[in-house]
Amino acid sequence: MNTSNQAPAPILVADDNPQILELLEAYLEELDVPVERARDGHEVLAAVERRPPRMILLDVMMPRMSGFEVCRTLKADPRFRDIPIIMVTALNESGDVERARESGADDFISKPVNKMDLLARVRRLAV
Repeated sequence: MNTSNQAPAPILVADDNPQILELLEAYLEELDVPVERARDGHEVLAAVERRPPRMILLDVMMPRMSGFEVCRTLKADPRFRDIPIIMVTALNESGDVERARESGADDFISKPVNKMDLLARVRRLAV
């Protein structure tokens, strides 16, 4: 519960595909939490520096910096290592899941994203 006058921390959704960003944001509306968007890894890092989110839904394959790199960078920083990160990706080989875990991801969801599965995982980790 937020007892200060500050707005609650957002869920940061990162994907280079605008349709996926819109879809994930629409799915999260049910949770009544603020959502912030990022289109690449550099935008994710800048957003986290500005205001650490309560959680990050992070695409793996993004321009300029992959989700794996972003995840490793955030989990290596003591200020941000406790932010839950769910990798959301079209990659679904067991090696991809292992690589996400090695990067520090807290969970992994394959595209196309199932709304109920996404909401359950977000609730478990951040709401």
